[in-house]
Amino acid sequence: MTGTAHDEAPSGDMAEGTTAGLLARGAVIATATVFGLSYSLAAPLMALALTRRGLDETLVGLNAAMHAAGVLIAAPLLPRLAARFAPRALALVALLVTAAVLAILPFVPWIWMWFALRLLLGMAAETLFVLSETWTNQMSTEATRARAMATYTACLSLGFAGGPLVLSVVGDGGITAWWIGAALALGASTLLAAPGIPAGAFHAGSGRGLLRFLRLAPLALAGTALNAAVEAAGLSFLPLYAISLGWGEAEATRLVSTLLVGAILMQPVIGWLGDRMDRGRLVLILAATAGVTALAWPFLLGIGWLAYAALFLWGGVFVGIYTLLLAIVGSRFQGADLVGIYATMGLAWGGGALAGPLLTGAAADVTAHGLPIVTALLCLLYAGFVLRLRRSA
Repeated sequence: MTGTAHDEAPSGDMAEGTTAGLLARGAVIATATVFGLSYSLAAPLMALALTRRGLDETLVGLNAAMHAAGVLIAAPLLPRLAARFAPRALALVALLVTAAVLAILPFVPWIWMWFALRLLLGMAAETLFVLSETWTNQMSTEATRARAMATYTACLSLGFAGGPLVLSVVGDGGITAWWIGAALALGASTLLAAPGIPAGAFHAGSGRGLLRFLRLAPLALAGTALNAAVEAAGLSFLPLYAISLGWGEAEATRLVSTLLVGAILMQPVIGWLGDRMDRGRLVLILAATAGVTALAWPFLLGIGWLAYAALFLWGGVFVGIYTLLLAIVGSRFQGADLVGIYATMGLAWGGGALAGPLLTGAAADVTAHGLPIVTALLCLLYAGFVLRLRRSA
């Protein structure tokens, strides 16, 4: 991967170890966690609410597509906005928009407004996603970059796991879940607006369009699509696959939770390794390991305790690929160029999230082991792609 390399340490009040730097890092991590939670909370809440209002599955799916449309609108704008405005100001606006949308949606009587607000929520989510990744990298030194991004990824995964947890506790029929999401977004905005947190600044970029970043960062973009494809397919099909192997519904759901917990708790280990060895080589090792072990799922999921242990470790290994890609990109790009790379990664994420369930569903119609086969093939194909890039570098 080539590009505008600026492996410089953060300076001034943004440096690691300073009080302002620690406050800023905590605020940005909170922003990332809220992004994950608002996404995982709003998606099922809106689908269930619209279904209760009598909309068919086609319209519910179209509403969900508005989120992706918001991402597509926001992504090309973010590099220029980030170069012109302080990242704290942009993130604050996105958090306040998220809070407002979640707070008012249960009271909106017009269906067309649900589509417009879902579009706005998608734009805010992409802004939080890209800025939190960029700002975390901007505050990191090269020596600790992988560990910093590991903490970021773990908190992002924690946020994704938090949405279903909230719904399991308070239910989805009232306004409580909506207001919990809004309150958390407001809380993150309050933390981000604290006087001791620097406004931040991203250096001006090269002015490249998003399409040019496809050539500059193929490793990161392909890895992001892989992460999204397998994550989206796994969340949808892993419980069904486990049930087909004889697991009960509750136990199958716990397998998904175990995988997510592994994705959270193992990231510090991945980050520690990423700061002590060649990150590209480690990505290759993790991708190959994830692919080979996915082929063993039909056997591993047949043994209760071994299934939990295997999925815990597999979740950490697989999500570690994305953690390292964030660090690799952050070591090569800075400022608005880094925003552009992350915005393009957001588009790759959307494409992967669309393709993964479609491929897995088609494979599951052919064989009962469609999920592990697709997962293994995608991971091994990516490992081959990484190996080819490394040999041609």
